[in-house]
Amino acid sequence: MKLSNIQQYSVVTANYWAFTLTDGALRLLVVGHFHELGYTTLQIALLFLFYEFFGIITNLYGGWIGARYGLRLTLWIGTILQIIALFMLIPVKEDWPVIFSVVYVMVAQAVSGIAKDLNKMSAKSAVKTVVPETNDGNDTGQKQLFKWVAILTGSKNALKGVGFFLGGLLYKLFGFNNAVGIMGFGLCLAFLLTLILPGEIGKMKTKPALNDLFSKSNAINILSAARFFLFGARDVWFVVALPVFLDIAFGWDYMEIGLFLGAWVIGYGIVQASAPAIRKIWGQKESPDRKAIQFWSAVLMVIPSLIGVALWRESSPSIAIILGLTIFGFVFAMNSSTHSYMILAYSDNKKVSLNVGFYYMANAAGRLVGTLLSGLLFMIGRNPSIGLQYCLYFSSLLILLSWISSLKLPSIKQSLSSP
Repeated sequence: MKLSNIQQYSVVTANYWAFTLTDGALRLLVVGHFHELGYTTLQIALLFLFYEFFGIITNLYGGWIGARYGLRLTLWIGTILQIIALFMLIPVKEDWPVIFSVVYVMVAQAVSGIAKDLNKMSAKSAVKTVVPETNDGNDTGQKQLFKWVAILTGSKNALKGVGFFLGGLLYKLFGFNNAVGIMGFGLCLAFLLTLILPGEIGKMKTKPALNDLFSKSNAINILSAARFFLFGARDVWFVVALPVFLDIAFGWDYMEIGLFLGAWVIGYGIVQASAPAIRKIWGQKESPDRKAIQFWSAVLMVIPSLIGVALWRESSPSIAIILGLTIFGFVFAMNSSTHSYMILAYSDNKKVSLNVGFYYMANAAGRLVGTLLSGLLFMIGRNPSIGLQYCLYFSSLLILLSWISSLKLPSIKQSLSSP
């Protein structure tokens, strides 16, 4: 059976959605389980060290593999590795020595990190194969591309939010070990769906050489730098500091934390998916360009610091966290959605997986730095409120650097017309 481009994209997306549920759930499971075992926030952050580090390597080489051998292969490898990572965590015991436990979980997380970025690169590169290139001068192709990217990115993040809730629920009902086993078997079923994909999807006609790994486009290099700082700014407070703060300061259990974080990420995903419609409401009928990234980065910059000041003044910390993160999530979602569109808009069909791989390598590097700083700054603060404030102030600094980077972006037309 020959699948149309839309059918191929639908299969890739369905697998990506299933994968995303397990990825979101696993993150909360690891943070919650090891925090309850008495691990420090820095030790918990180290559990994600290999997850993010190998994400950097995977994005770089994954794009090359996808371009050379097709996106079906990278999708298969990513899904199988996530299944292996989940099954690796089934035997983890509370009485294991701390050093052994940390190293073992770091290795499992490394496998999961490789899996996540292979899966994400495959799904996002596949969007470019669905949207036909047009030369009608009416921006039709770019508008369609923005719409499809927004739907994929937004739905992924909404499902990741569901994954946070799923992780908290499974942890409460079945415990850590049984929860990861259930998710592993569920992902096996999703993998079977991908067996119908054709092998040529995303494959370049001319085999790329290894020296094609690094982007030679000035626009993509600058956008990647802005992405590095942007996602470091999110994860510096979101990955470790915030869940631990909610546990210590508010006394929430991990079912409640999962519900809160899940609702936040779902809302964030809905805004991403709705970004084209939101722009229309504001009278922005054209597809976004560099000025949109610059605007949203400038607005986003002040929000973490304002949340930090509210915590410092001890003025209704629960309201500061909930309201502040709601506003942050909306602005961040609009910025991130524009970013995800721009990387594809800057790319031609022939090198899309290479460019997406390079771009998300920078994304993973930002998450790595943000994750480590999240655990370190929170621990340095000693007091939960002060620790979270440190993370929030540093988040504003990283967004400032992202905004400065974005000022050097060329327009899409300039980038595509340059040799």
